Formats: sequence, C-alpha cells, structure tokens
Amino acid sequence: METFGQRLRELRHEKKIGQIQLAKEIDVGKSIVSLWENDECEPTLSRLKALAEYFDVTIDYLAGLEE
Repeated sequence: METFGQRLRELRHEKKIGQIQLAKEIDVGKSIVSLWENDECEPTLSRLKALAEYFDVTIDYLAGLEE
C-alpha cells in the first residue's frame, strides 16, 4: 500500500513540478513538502484540501483510501 508521501511525490512528478513550486502553490515552506513526501509528518486538513484541489484528486485518494 502506498503511503501519503509516495502518492504526493507521484502526483508532483506527473505534473512535472518541483517541491519549491508546489510549496509556493499551496503556501507552505519547501521543507514541509519534503517532510510530507518522506512521511515524516502529515498535512493539516486545510493543506490536504489544498493539495487535493491543486492535483484534482480526492482527499480519500491522497489518504490511500481509494485507488
């Protein structure tokens, strides 16, 4: 089963953007994106919503509850 960090990294690579660009898009620091992708911490609900909207996926997808 993929982790949140793995799914986030895949989505970012599919969109061909770097961590810095993603961080700017959702208004967080670059180090936060790195922590998320390495599964060292998890986003707040508001950031999770921003990620889902940015990547046009569901929160359930990001959380690993659906394929």
